[in-house]
Amino acid sequence: MVLELTIEEKKMLKGKQGKATRKAMEIVVALGEIYGAKRLIPVSSVQIAGVSYDNLGEAGLEYLNEMAEDGQTRVLTTLNPAGMDMVEWKKHGISEDFAENQQRVVDAFEKMGVVTTCTCTPYLMGNLPHYGEHIAWAESSAVCFANSVIGAYTNREGGPSALAAALTGVTAEYGFHLDENRVAQVKYDVLADLMSTDEFGLLGQIIGNRTGKQIPYITGIGNATTDELKSFCASVATYGGIAIFHMEKVTPNRTPIPEKTEIVTEEDLNKARAELDDKEANIDFISVGCPHASIKEIAKIVDMLKGKKVTEGKTVWITTAKPTKDLAIKMGYYDQIEKAGAYLVADACCAVAPLKGRFTGLMTDSAKACYYARGKNKFKTEIRTVEECIKEAVS
Repeated sequence: MVLELTIEEKKMLKGKQGKATRKAMEIVVALGEIYGAKRLIPVSSVQIAGVSYDNLGEAGLEYLNEMAEDGQTRVLTTLNPAGMDMVEWKKHGISEDFAENQQRVVDAFEKMGVVTTCTCTPYLMGNLPHYGEHIAWAESSAVCFANSVIGAYTNREGGPSALAAALTGVTAEYGFHLDENRVAQVKYDVLADLMSTDEFGLLGQIIGNRTGKQIPYITGIGNATTDELKSFCASVATYGGIAIFHMEKVTPNRTPIPEKTEIVTEEDLNKARAELDDKEANIDFISVGCPHASIKEIAKIVDMLKGKKVTEGKTVWITTAKPTKDLAIKMGYYDQIEKAGAYLVADACCAVAPLKGRFTGLMTDSAKACYYARGKNKFKTEIRTVEECIKEAVS
């Protein structure tokens, strides 16, 4: 199968629109050829992962600076979380050396015209595609949310391939850009009542672990909020690499119902929780907002913190996007959170910030946060409701 390029795409590939555009088009074309795409298709937006200097290092930064010499985005492009709050990093215990390097990373993206939102929930921050729209996103939880909850079309891009799509405005038509690859393969009947974000995260852990990269069709969920769905998306993508699911009466995509059926019970949820709970965990770090907290979630946390004070020896992060933090400041939420001794942290999250060695035990409502806390930072973990997390913080 031959990948056919338009006249404009051939010009980009030949370097007639700059060195960075040529390199970007080489990446897009190479992926198209590897996966047997017939053509490239326009995308309306891009979301780039691999932003924290803790993950990129000097080699990644050198590549970004090289692309920023003459590269410019052609579509709306936003960023995944960085390793720190880009404004208030010092009060959160981030070193000056790391802060300087993280700023260099964000500056390189900004030079290319990327909107430096630094959030894993771009759909809450203005990068919101519509149903059936083709996009090129990289953050696993956002990809899952876009494909499943919104009904947009995207593969899970890597950092370089997402940047390549941003600089060319196109991506190869393969994978989840094709309807035939979005059909459900295994059915899950959920025989348990899910009441909170942590339980939706546990469901994602169960389905992710059982399913691998098969596409699940989920029944038994009568209702789910945006915050619960983003928690589920983060977990099912982390534990199973799943980029799309179908949830009966909740998500917009339509697919034949698979014959193969799995059951998820209350007992399964309890077992999943037990797997993420370390009995010897000494909780000194409480983090909520993975994926980034919405303004609704922040308002609820403020109510929980009223008249309370964070216990000495514990650190509390509520992580969110910078525009949400700005709104929280305007609403007076920021002052109330800080007065209680907690931190409202923008731009970053506990999964990508340089936290190794600073804490020993994490309590969170996020199954994804547990995964990275254990694997990357060697923390002990406990997963609880947001209410229980805040109770732990102030008790």
